[in-house]
Amino acid sequence: MNTKTTIQTVVTEKLNAKFLPRYLEVLNESHMHNVPENSETHFKVTVVSDAFEQKRLIQRHRMVNALLSEELAGSVHALALHTYTADDWAKKQGSAPTSPNCLGGSGK
Repeated sequence: MNTKTTIQTVVTEKLNAKFLPRYLEVLNESHMHNVPENSETHFKVTVVSDAFEQKRLIQRHRMVNALLSEELAGSVHALALHTYTADDWAKKQGSAPTSPNCLGGSGK
């Protein structure tokens, strides 16, 4: 049994504890980028929380970035954030944008 806690698990646990989300999805999208196999460097986070009520998008992102500052200072290279209130999420019909394909750092 692997007892190593993954970054994805840590991120999920922190977001659950802080924001008590109505919906949370933390996807490791590292495989879509030019990184070694089994990396945990690129994540897409979708979180729906009452904590975001009356907060502008930049404020929501700052809240998440502050919570995950340790991970962002470490091995997490990219964090795509999709932060919604329950009303926002309903308007989006329960769907966050799809992440684009990685350009591999070549710009092509």
